[in-house]
Amino acid sequence: MRNTIAIVGRPNVGKSTLFNRLVGERKAIMDNQSGVTRDRHYGYGEWTGKYFTVIDTGGYVVGSDDVFEESIRKQVKLAIDEADVVLFLVDVDAGLHPLDEEFANVLRRYEDKKPIYLVANKADSTQRYQAAGEFYALGIGTGDIFPISSQSGGGTGELLDAVISHFEEEGVENPDEGIPRISVMGRPNVGKSSFVNVLLGEERSIVTDIAGTTRDAIHTRYNAFGNEFILIDTAGLRRKARVDEDIEFYSNLRSLRAMEESDVVIVMLDATRGIEAQDVNIIGLADRNRKGIVILVNKWDLIENKETNTAKEFQDQIYERIKPISYPPIVFTSAVTKQRVHKAIETAMQVYENKRKKVPTSELNEVMLREIEAYPPPTTKGKMVRIKYVTQLPTHNPVFAFFCNLPQYVKESYTRYLENRLREHFDFTGVPIGIVYRKK
Repeated sequence: MRNTIAIVGRPNVGKSTLFNRLVGERKAIMDNQSGVTRDRHYGYGEWTGKYFTVIDTGGYVVGSDDVFEESIRKQVKLAIDEADVVLFLVDVDAGLHPLDEEFANVLRRYEDKKPIYLVANKADSTQRYQAAGEFYALGIGTGDIFPISSQSGGGTGELLDAVISHFEEEGVENPDEGIPRISVMGRPNVGKSSFVNVLLGEERSIVTDIAGTTRDAIHTRYNAFGNEFILIDTAGLRRKARVDEDIEFYSNLRSLRAMEESDVVIVMLDATRGIEAQDVNIIGLADRNRKGIVILVNKWDLIENKETNTAKEFQDQIYERIKPISYPPIVFTSAVTKQRVHKAIETAMQVYENKRKKVPTSELNEVMLREIEAYPPPTTKGKMVRIKYVTQLPTHNPVFAFFCNLPQYVKESYTRYLENRLREHFDFTGVPIGIVYRKK
């Protein structure tokens, strides 16, 4: 990854606010509570014609027993290793903090390898601007301190002028353009982050037994089976009645936005709990958003005494609960034992290809008019519906237009018949199909 900026520092100095300022949108969750950002995540920005990637990281803490903070330290170090330029953010309002000094010691080992800029945030008054001088005591960085206000944007222009001087290439506006986007969704604690980490072969997302560990939607570029795609690990979606704190409310919003941005949604269920109401809601939501869907039954290794028909019974139970949706494939997996994890991604990529599939008009008419002749639309109020022609419309999802004499008299049951025949002949596994009738 070229032209990469990592934003690092102790908790609550405004890293996510600066991240959002540099990428030009509210991608990271911001809250006054320490430790809101836990994983590292990525966005893209541009300054005077140069494009760059920005990495936001969790707040770095030393000597804490918090279960998350050891993982956050690991994430921060990975981000620094990845970056071309490091922005070490401190808080002018709070002044020099012992944790800033601890973190400066961590950064010293990187000083010979990459430029480190000391950025004094919250310098939104003359008095605070002048107070930034006390951070020279840290003895780290390029020599200058950059006082900024990431909230208002003050000082960020001068900072970016300095940062982009280290970038030799123009960079790419959005390196993710045109790449399939697969999001992993489900209730809290079903194993989404573990699944993503197994695929990536690294701890991209922090994993603990505590529900709600992931708070933001984490985007990761991934390459497998000769395909490149973006994998999005999302926060666990709870029912609205259970969403009581601000951070969780925004996490839910981010997850729903990740779904909207996705081509394919992997909906993960917990095998030990079966399909629950919230799982049905998430599948229904993905269907209404016209997304490709793969259902992943995780923790299959915990199901003991598996009989021959256990998976089949589980499958039937899922399809029964999500009726009338019947098109998503179901994969049984275990992120812990890595069982069928790659099968899940292969299936998701196949669903993506099905979503983009274009059936030639000649082939469509040859097959479907034969099926219509074998079972014509039923007569309604003495009126006979005659379908003469069918074509696929140029839409993002497969939508088919059937041209007939009386579109208003075609019954829903007949539309289901046509959908089933289309799926049978052209394999639209995992993809919602649209059928419209036009007067001819």
